[in-house]
Amino acid sequence: MAERSSSGNFGRHRKIMPFEPGGSLPPNSVETLSRKAREKAAALNQHVLGYGETAEAEWVAAGIPAPDLPAMRKYRLDRIRAELKHRDYAGALLYDPVNIRYATDSTNMQLWVAHNPTRHCFVATEGPVVLFDYFSCEHLSDHSGVVDEVRPAISWMYLYGGELTEKRVQRWAAGIADLVREHGSGNSRIAVDHLDHEGVAELARLGISVSNGEAVMENARLIKSPDEIRCMHRAIVSCEAAMAEMETALKPGISENELWAELHRGNIARGGEWIETRLLSSGPRTNPWFQECSSRIIEAGDLVAFDTDLIGPYGFCADLSRTWLCGDGKPTDEQRDLFRIAADQIAHNTELMKPGVSFRDLVERSQIPPPDCFPARYGVLYHGVGLADEYPTLPHAADWTDDTPDGVLEPGMVLCVESYIGRLGGHEGVKIEEQVLITETGNQQLSSYPLDARLLGR
Repeated sequence: MAERSSSGNFGRHRKIMPFEPGGSLPPNSVETLSRKAREKAAALNQHVLGYGETAEAEWVAAGIPAPDLPAMRKYRLDRIRAELKHRDYAGALLYDPVNIRYATDSTNMQLWVAHNPTRHCFVATEGPVVLFDYFSCEHLSDHSGVVDEVRPAISWMYLYGGELTEKRVQRWAAGIADLVREHGSGNSRIAVDHLDHEGVAELARLGISVSNGEAVMENARLIKSPDEIRCMHRAIVSCEAAMAEMETALKPGISENELWAELHRGNIARGGEWIETRLLSSGPRTNPWFQECSSRIIEAGDLVAFDTDLIGPYGFCADLSRTWLCGDGKPTDEQRDLFRIAADQIAHNTELMKPGVSFRDLVERSQIPPPDCFPARYGVLYHGVGLADEYPTLPHAADWTDDTPDGVLEPGMVLCVESYIGRLGGHEGVKIEEQVLITETGNQQLSSYPLDARLLGR
C-alpha cells in the first residue's frame, strides 16, 4: 500500500516498507508479501470496520448524522499547526496517546502506551506528520490519510534499555533532531507534551529547544468542529445506552463492581475504548465523594452515584454523572432534598453558559452548595471535555487563586457542569454532571439521560 500524504512530497522520508507506487516487485519477495500483509491488516483496522449494528442503529434513532472523518482530521491538523505558528515552533513532539489520537486519529494499545513510552508523533509546522510506532504496527495508521510517514519508535524506557539507556536516548534524539533540522527552516524550537529529563537534555545538546507542548495541544483541542461534535454526540448516545443497561441491572443484592461492569460492557460492545476511573459508590460510601467502586452489596433504599468518565466511540469522552435510588421504594426526605439541591445547581449553572462570558464571571455568578454541604463540595464547577477532560478547569469562586487562568467562553467549546451535594458528616451524597456545548447564541446540552424521577419528587 502506498503511503498517503496530506502535506505534499517531503522528499527524504524513510518508510518502514519503501517501494515505488505502481512499481513491480517479484510476486513472492519479502517486499511483496509484506505489502500484501499490510494492505490486509489496514483493511481490517477497527476504525475502518466501524462500530457495529448496535451503535449505528442507536445513532440513526437519535438522528445524529455520520461525521466527515477526513474533514475532521484535516481540521485538527490545521488547529495544531496554527498554534505552532502562533507560538513560533518548528513542530510538536507528542507522547500522550490522546494527543496522538487528535493529531493522527490512530490508536495502538492506548492505556499501555500511556505509561510505556513506545509510541510518539512529530507534527512539523511546515512539513510532514511522522508517526513513530511500536514494532510492526505501521498498518495501524493507514486509514487516517494524515500520517505521511511511519518509523519504528526508539523507546529508551528502562524496560528496553536497562543500564544502556543513555545510548538509546542518543539514537532517539538524533532522529528527532534530524526532523527538526530538515523541516524547521532554521527554527530549532519544538513543543513537547511529555518527556523525561534525559530526552530534554540530549535534545538540548543537539541544539533543539524544548517548550510546553500541553499549551499547544490544549488550545488546539479547545474549539470543536461540527464533525467533532457529531462524534462526541454519538459517544454520549452510546454511553447513555450503556447507562440504561446499567440501570436495568441495578437491583438489591448486586455489588458495586458488578454494576460498574455493566457500563464497561456496554461501552466496549458499542466500540468504545476505556473508562478513566472507577467512580461508583452506594449508600454510606457516597459521602464523601471519590470512593472507587467496591465489593459492597447495594441494598434497597441506597443512593447509587457514579461518574462515567468514559472514552467511547471515535475516542471521545462522555463524562456524565447520575444518582439513582436502588429498589422500588420511595426516597427519604433527606435523599430528595440532597437531589433537589444538586439538580437546581446544575440547572442554574448551565443557564449561565453563553459565548462571551468570562471564566471568572461564570464562576462568580454560579450557584454553590449550601453551607452545610460546601465543605464536601466537588473540586470544580466546570471543566472542558473533548477526547478526555480538557482545559479549562473552573473552580468555585472561593477556590479561585491568583494562578487560576481566566478566559472567555467561545462557540465550539464543550464543558461539563459538575455538582456533588453531601452534608459534612452526612450519610449519603448526590452526584450529577452534564455535558454542554457552547453555541453562537447560548448553549446546547448534549447529555440527555433523565434524572431519577422519584428523587425529583415526581
